[in-house]
Amino acid sequence: MSVSAPSLVGRTIDKRYVIREHLADGGMGSVYVALDQRLDREVALKIMRPDLARDDNFVLRFRREARSAARLTHPNVVAVTDQGADEDFVFLAMELVRGQTLRQLIRRDAPLPVGQALEVGEGILRALDAAHRAGLVHRDVKPENVLIGQHAVKVADFGLARAVTTDTVTGDSEVLLGTAAYLSPEQVEYGRADERSDVYAAGLLLFEMLTGEKAFPGDSPINVAYQHVHGTMPRPSDAVPSVPTEIDELVLRAAAKDPDDRPANAGELLQELLATRARLSNDVLAEVPQTEQLATAGSHETGPLAASRTQHFDRDGLPSTGRARRRRWPWIAGILVALLVVVGGVGGWALTAGPLGRVAVPTVAGVAQGRAVSAVQHAGLHAKVRQVFSEKIAKGVVVSSDPRSGGEARKNSTVTLTVSKGPERFTVPSLVGKTEAAARAAIHRSHLTVGTVTTAYDEQVHAGRVVSVDPDGGTAQKRDTKIDLVVSKGKQPIDIPDVTGQPKDDAKQQLTDAGFTVTFGAGQNSATVPAGDVIRQDPSSGTGHKGDRIQLVVSKGPVMVTVPKVIGMSSGAAKDKLEALGFHVKTNYPLLVPVLFQVQGQSVKPLSQAPEGSTITIDVV
Repeated sequence: MSVSAPSLVGRTIDKRYVIREHLADGGMGSVYVALDQRLDREVALKIMRPDLARDDNFVLRFRREARSAARLTHPNVVAVTDQGADEDFVFLAMELVRGQTLRQLIRRDAPLPVGQALEVGEGILRALDAAHRAGLVHRDVKPENVLIGQHAVKVADFGLARAVTTDTVTGDSEVLLGTAAYLSPEQVEYGRADERSDVYAAGLLLFEMLTGEKAFPGDSPINVAYQHVHGTMPRPSDAVPSVPTEIDELVLRAAAKDPDDRPANAGELLQELLATRARLSNDVLAEVPQTEQLATAGSHETGPLAASRTQHFDRDGLPSTGRARRRRWPWIAGILVALLVVVGGVGGWALTAGPLGRVAVPTVAGVAQGRAVSAVQHAGLHAKVRQVFSEKIAKGVVVSSDPRSGGEARKNSTVTLTVSKGPERFTVPSLVGKTEAAARAAIHRSHLTVGTVTTAYDEQVHAGRVVSVDPDGGTAQKRDTKIDLVVSKGKQPIDIPDVTGQPKDDAKQQLTDAGFTVTFGAGQNSATVPAGDVIRQDPSSGTGHKGDRIQLVVSKGPVMVTVPKVIGMSSGAAKDKLEALGFHVKTNYPLLVPVLFQVQGQSVKPLSQAPEGSTITIDVV
């Protein structure tokens, strides 16, 4: 059953989707706005052509591919929410995206500014990257399948190209032509597609956004397909000279004939696109492209030879000088006429169409080199190209011609076209880490000049070597641009504080705050420095650098000695014994005059611990 698109409005499909509005028709079916009564939301309902719905093999493939596509969830992918069949209808329910297709955007606004084209391209590649990571290949990337919503670029119809086989669409030139415009060479020749086929199509979309033209136009699918396999991929700048070389290279790499010469998948191309965009200035990204229009070359009328314009003489009106003269005159007149015809004809030919003819030099200033050469040759002239740098004229665009545009030149003579090489730029060399002398030499070799040289302490770069450069290395600069250098004075010296006598933790904190690294040596006993305080440090003073090591030795306090019992011993023996253990001895005489010279008491309890070098008092009676 074949139902025309308008008649479906108002119908309910699968007892769920009420069709409200017809959106568009495509090669595989029609798209409608429908109300999902179950979820109370609007969806896009794609209803496949009736002849496809009657193909059991197609229906099986359609369901399988729809299930695969439904598993793909990404902000740049049009979500598939449902699929099914109702009577003669096979349908796909998708997220409804309000906006426009990329085809509509190209028709209305192309060529797009580079920044806008890259922004749309980024959305397309993010969608394809998500699909490639999930093991899906789109196979039919084209402007009609890219939707420009209010907040995102979204790609639709994942899997449908696989569901529709070649025999299904044979005979439908619209489908074939639309598809052929973005088919990769391997799809044309071998009927196979992988991630690189999607990359190829994405490259063609970038070309079309940048130029407003298809890379391979044609009036038949066969002609277009042939160009994909055998034609030369044009550069976007051939049509729009303001497109920078970096974008040309990005597009040509994506649309390389050999799949092995392309990025392996959309993710790789996405990274190249983002890197390319980062290298371009905001002015380049925002520049509104200007397409070229060649001025029509002037020409002189050459027309038929002068003989065809020779007047006829009235023989009866010629003067008479007798019979002989009358008999000779027609013959002489014929000779004269013939000579006039020959001379006039040859002269006219030589001065117009012949080698002495002069033609107008076409207006080629501001035109891309390729088109300018074609215009000059079309005017019957030869073109010679010389290149110059220009700050104002884009690379590959004609600056002037000699003879100048609008003047005249002899046919087959040579017109010299002065073509811009773009701004003259020199790359700032990599200078960080080089000695100042080496950096200066490298700057001069790069046709730049040394600007201000300052010095600064640096913790990483050795003294006398370059710390930083302004403008940065790797950037393109005009000839004789001044390059400022900062040269290292080495590490900044730091005064070493004296922390002896301080508690261990306080000393460590003070040194760490100053930028030093603190280590600890073996602790030592000290009779003068309390336990836990710093006895000494190494180095003890002077200056160091951030990260230098300072070693601290911490006191363990005095050595403790067991006090012996000396009560009952003679005073002399007791004193000798205590002094031998490192104690100082003080003698006390309670009776004023000793009688026995025997120790009756001691100030420190026997067998207790006392610091070595401390004083013990003994009582002698």
